[in-house]
Amino acid sequence: MSSPEPPEPPEQPAQPHVVVGWREWVALPQAGLPWVKAKIDTGARSSSIHTFDLESFDRDGEEWVRFSIHPWQRSDEDHVELALPVLDRREVRSSNGQAEERYAVALDVTLAGRTVTTEMTLSNRDEMGFRMLIGRAALERGFLVDASRSYAGGRPRRSVRRKNWGK
Repeated sequence: MSSPEPPEPPEQPAQPHVVVGWREWVALPQAGLPWVKAKIDTGARSSSIHTFDLESFDRDGEEWVRFSIHPWQRSDEDHVELALPVLDRREVRSSNGQAEERYAVALDVTLAGRTVTTEMTLSNRDEMGFRMLIGRAALERGFLVDASRSYAGGRPRRSVRRKNWGK
């Protein structure tokens, strides 16, 4: 007589979704930046960040890109340099309809206390209202967007926010 089949283990509950607003403060751990203001954009597939001084180079036969980030929206202070492997070069159509080839890299983003690694395209967003955009590919990883809210994941103290105002 054969022994009965063991019961299947219960399904692990999925992590609960985190609610975020239409704009949020995020952290970029790889860059050592605890606060960067980002627009949450369900209309964009990929995420994007304002970069400057882009330079591609070869490291051990792999294409890498070195770039700088200005974390504050209305200020050129406190730039941070990063170097990451290039995941892809892709044509991205901006909100004004112009196509542009951009580098894509994997970047860790902490949004509302949850850190996800997402593909981030590098572009000049200097004239945009937000220097960083979080798109659907990152949001699909356990976030729900409440468009009536701002900063549902918290925000820094006033002195940090003032830097973002260029003060």
